[in-house]
Amino acid sequence: MPIGTRARMVAAAAGCALLASCSSGSGTPPAEAEATPHGYVEGAEETAEAQWRLVIAEAGTGAVHLLDPVTEESTEIASVDGAQAASTDGRFAYITGASGTQVVDSGVWTVDHGDHVHYYKTEPGMVGAVDGTGFTPVGDPAVTVLNAAEQVLPLDREALEAGEIAPAFDLQAQAALTYDQRLLAVVDGTVQVLGRDGALEAELAEPCPEPQAPTVTRRGAVFACEDGALLVSGEAELTAEKIPFPDSTLNSGGIDGGFHQRPGTALLAARSRTGAVLVLDLKERQWRELDVPDAVAVSATGEDSPVLVLTEDGVLHSFDPATGGELARVALTQAVDGTVPTIQVDTARAYVNDPGGTAVHEIDYRDDLRLARTFDLDFQPDFMVETGW
Repeated sequence: MPIGTRARMVAAAAGCALLASCSSGSGTPPAEAEATPHGYVEGAEETAEAQWRLVIAEAGTGAVHLLDPVTEESTEIASVDGAQAASTDGRFAYITGASGTQVVDSGVWTVDHGDHVHYYKTEPGMVGAVDGTGFTPVGDPAVTVLNAAEQVLPLDREALEAGEIAPAFDLQAQAALTYDQRLLAVVDGTVQVLGRDGALEAELAEPCPEPQAPTVTRRGAVFACEDGALLVSGEAELTAEKIPFPDSTLNSGGIDGGFHQRPGTALLAARSRTGAVLVLDLKERQWRELDVPDAVAVSATGEDSPVLVLTEDGVLHSFDPATGGELARVALTQAVDGTVPTIQVDTARAYVNDPGGTAVHEIDYRDDLRLARTFDLDFQPDFMVETGW
């Protein structure tokens, strides 16, 4: 279904990664080459660049749409009765509904091998249901961990990709994530290092009381704790370091709604339970509090890149993460009762859903919040996540 644009479309070069053939360069004759090419994924098409998609759920109808920013086309791919929240692990969207969580395959994802990256796409569609709601998913090619206040559920990623939902193993923890071929699980305030089978390998000395908001960055894995952020890093031997909250946040009960950032980046944004906007710089091991009253959504776009904040009046602001100074602002969204917009960020653009205006806005966050495009929709975009990473 074509989507009209109110703003002139601009040519956005999103840093296309050049995918080499990944051969050894040994000059092996074709007859001796491997039968299965490097990076081959059965049933998927490998592409030359990231395939960003916006998965959007409408609360009233439960319809789940997939919006492709390149073609400007939207397709209804699923339906979730009583849709009320959305999250993602980069490929799969987890839509909270009236009776649990529905797993939707967006059909696009990235595999990062460190020295090179592969991008894939396949057909999107519904996978199945998971008991529980409000999940924060964190995953890798082997396991996706769904974190919620009531449970932590590790899912077999290979089964998910085959269209099935299967637990990887039983895990009794308050929060967990995948990191460097292992799992980190917080059990009664202690961070345990687990193998892929769930077996205990080690325990880290630094505690994490009341863990939440697990996320993985290029500088390590992070849990938000009652008293600050816990950064776990290292390779063969993992170490844990606490980055205490600012004094104004220490007694507020921590952050509200988790960390928000461009996937993988080491600059994280969050809101405290008292409404303050917090920025965590993992490189500098420090927090910064931004003076932004009435913030409803936040996201960090990367190291040395702006922090975005949407306020109640529908204005999007950008801030210098080092100084806290405001860089730009643009009036963007219309108010609507009961729905809070979100800010989704990739390597070149930010997307803000506008339920009141039945639209999604595309923002060039490196160009003074220039409105690049507005996608006019014929449905209300209440909940939105970006996949393809």
